[in-house]
Amino acid sequence: MKKLTESKMNRHEFLTKASILAGSTLLPFATAAKVATSSNVQATAEAQSSTNALSSADWDGLRKLFDLSPDFIHLATFLLSSHPKPVAEAIESHRRAFDLNPVEHYFENSGKMDEAIANAAAEYMGVKATQIAMTDSTTMGLAMVASGLVLRPDDVILQSEHDHYSMDMSLQLRAERTGAKLRRVSLYDDPADASIDQILSRLKAAISSSTKIVAMTWVHSLSGVKLPIRAIGSMLAELNASRAEADQILFLVDGVHGFGIEDVNISSLGCDFFVAGTHKWLFGPRGTGLIWGSDRGWASCKAVVPSFGRSYGVWLGNRTQDQVSAGDHMTPGGFHAFEHRWALPEAFKLHLQLGKNHVQKRIHDLNTLTKEGLKDINGVTLHTPMSPELSSGMICFDYKDMEPWPVAMALYEKGIIASTTPYRRSYARLAPSLINNEEEINRTLEAIAQI
Repeated sequence: MKKLTESKMNRHEFLTKASILAGSTLLPFATAAKVATSSNVQATAEAQSSTNALSSADWDGLRKLFDLSPDFIHLATFLLSSHPKPVAEAIESHRRAFDLNPVEHYFENSGKMDEAIANAAAEYMGVKATQIAMTDSTTMGLAMVASGLVLRPDDVILQSEHDHYSMDMSLQLRAERTGAKLRRVSLYDDPADASIDQILSRLKAAISSSTKIVAMTWVHSLSGVKLPIRAIGSMLAELNASRAEADQILFLVDGVHGFGIEDVNISSLGCDFFVAGTHKWLFGPRGTGLIWGSDRGWASCKAVVPSFGRSYGVWLGNRTQDQVSAGDHMTPGGFHAFEHRWALPEAFKLHLQLGKNHVQKRIHDLNTLTKEGLKDINGVTLHTPMSPELSSGMICFDYKDMEPWPVAMALYEKGIIASTTPYRRSYARLAPSLINNEEEINRTLEAIAQI
């Protein structure tokens, strides 16, 4: 007990002294030769960001913000984004400040940058900033939510057979630890022929009185199918209306491949948890992600990793639990790549400058153009639905009797970066995004026809 108390006091004293040190304008070690202060770096970042402002739907201007190699047509950037200029400049500004004086920059900015990230995300998502937790990826977010869910041995976790490995394993590991049962349902047989009615009816038939968690993926990277998440949320709300509060179903959504594309307010989807990486379609810094939880959702989920935010103040005794938001409490503590995380607001700003409605239309239009062109190529079998109601930014297909990887490699030889689906069933895959244009799509279609 003595050692714990001493350790606690030492940390408290260090934080107090460091905070005073960082906040002081008369730092004893400051000199006229100091190259830049944290505030100067922040001001530089803001000035640089303002020079990169785009008008709505300015796709040519957006493309110029990326250093992507002009030697390739990039149709797989959904895997990991290149940093657009505002994001890259913010990262570099914070990196310089950390290299000059890491302790000062951290204590001057950690609280206000956490708040800035939450506010920027909340504005983009249409949710409360206090409900947002920060992570490093979709995988981390899914694991945190699954690991924190309060489950009984007789509860059933229901997911689909079309989810990503990260969802599968996060739920399986939680089921093993709690004794809860894990069930999977096939929402469609042929993805190209999937329908909203089929998806809803199959899911509803799989739900039992023991179902406690329904976990779905907004856009299946396996096939490109986009689920009607809002309709699923409404169906679950109807089922919950006749259940006791302790037995109501919680709805978890892996939303990464709709996030940064679809023009929706996340709070309107009817889910309790929405998890996404922000380094894909959103063009955020690599190694960043988030979780949004409803009040009901967070109340049913326990923290897995100690927070270094306001929750740390509760441990120190200078804050009470009611002063800590759910998002702050659920954000993993420790020291992160802060130069990346703190640059995330720039990605949200960029998308809002372009206009969420314009972003959605642009990506849907490019994907529709691609699918229509693929249908006209002899030997192509399209596996992604044609309708934007059931598809988003990814297109999966087979070509003649070729395996998917040789198709991708043949396109690479022609200067086109495609991908394949490394899952239970593999397809060749294209993902037209905001950095692409109609000319690139037409060149890609011509290249496929020539393989």
